[in-house]
Amino acid sequence: MTELPLVLLHAFPLDSRMWNAVREPLASHLRVITPDQRGLGRSPLPESDREPSLEDAARDVVALLDRLDLDRVVLGGCSMGGYLAMAVLRLAPERVGGLVLIDTKAGPDTPEAAQTRLDVAARVEQEGTETWLAEANLPNLLAASTRERRPELVETVREIIESQPPAGISWTALALRTRPDSLDLLRDSGVPALVVVGEEDPITPIAAASEMAGVMDGATLVVLPEAGHLTPLEDPAGVVEAILSWYPATHESEK
Repeated sequence: MTELPLVLLHAFPLDSRMWNAVREPLASHLRVITPDQRGLGRSPLPESDREPSLEDAARDVVALLDRLDLDRVVLGGCSMGGYLAMAVLRLAPERVGGLVLIDTKAGPDTPEAAQTRLDVAARVEQEGTETWLAEANLPNLLAASTRERRPELVETVREIIESQPPAGISWTALALRTRPDSLDLLRDSGVPALVVVGEEDPITPIAAASEMAGVMDGATLVVLPEAGHLTPLEDPAGVVEAILSWYPATHESEK
């Protein structure tokens, strides 16, 4: 028996450094791949006249799997990373052997959320990302207890956000606002699934996690106490335990 590699896709407006605390513990058991998504972290934003779309970001992930000669993987993502994992599932279901959906949801943006993304794209193009972007996001990204008791983690998240290229933030915000509803996609996926959510997540709350887990046969739902929207940073041990306890084993011939 061998286990499929695990690809973890990061949240917005961060990059793959958000996986730092879980990468090594997972990598002692699994092959773990944590790419930066287009325009964020160290990943360039390709020149294109196309409207921003998660489908293009999904093509990036499939291209990465091709370069690494990986036929199938377990695909995981936190928040936006979950949206992107669902986009990959829609684009290339044969490449997805399992799903790890962390602090994310299947539904599309509400009109209010879509407008907020437009506003973010416009402001970041004018002002960059320093100061305001982190301040605007931190109250929703981290649980109140985290913000009060763990100032070093707050600063880590702030530094990651403020280091993002404005063009990448703008592109991603515009791509996220047009994503489709993916509940039926998950219902029909037929792959093993783990859904993890922070008990204090205000963006994608327990109800959204329960909805996803409820439509996927045999899905496992794990709620992590005293954690908000960024559970891999707030409770890395809980995320690692959830993944390793659940992780599906597959035959080499199925890869």
